[in-house]
Amino acid sequence: MNRLTEADVRVLGALIEKEMTTPDYYPLSLNALTAACNQASNRDPVVSYDEDTVSQALDRLRRMSLARSIKRADSRVSKFSHNADETLSLSASEKAILCTLLLRGPQTVGELKVRASRMAPFASTLEVEQVLVTLGRREGAPLVAHLPRRPGQKDGRYAHLLAGEVAAGGAVDPEDSVEQQAAAGDGHLATLKERVEELEKSLADLRSEFAAFRRQFE
Repeated sequence: MNRLTEADVRVLGALIEKEMTTPDYYPLSLNALTAACNQASNRDPVVSYDEDTVSQALDRLRRMSLARSIKRADSRVSKFSHNADETLSLSASEKAILCTLLLRGPQTVGELKVRASRMAPFASTLEVEQVLVTLGRREGAPLVAHLPRRPGQKDGRYAHLLAGEVAAGGAVDPEDSVEQQAAAGDGHLATLKERVEELEKSLADLRSEFAAFRRQFE
């Protein structure tokens, strides 16, 4: 499979996320998908793609059998969905972890547990580690890689490989925020705060997407 571009990664991640978190509004129109790519919550970095950029990414993903378009008789616009389950043979937990890496970049096991749990339940960080091991040991085409610890960092991070190999230093932010450090360790209060903030932002994004959905029928 060809390497994904930055836009491909964001579009695929957004499609997987919306399928798992807001299935009632999935598949997505081009307008809704563009908004999902550009939303501020659960994204790193935050981008500002136009519909042409998203459409071109969809074309590339379709050629790699990672996305498809759907035209329904009761709808005036085409909708788009991902095909990662079949093409990459992903379970629900694997899909949640991979999606989180696509949308947020390299992360520690603790960060992945907090952020991926809104898409699939994870009882412990050990369960997350087991999923990461499975994704990293795929014969011929591993989907994730472990990045070594940087100086002053407690834990190493994991990154997806759909865009190619990841440099140990260059793909990771030079400094961790206080909340990220807490999420990686035992800072339960900071982790809860981050979770609440993400839920609040996700609710705001959902309201915006619902408004966009309603406008399609006005």
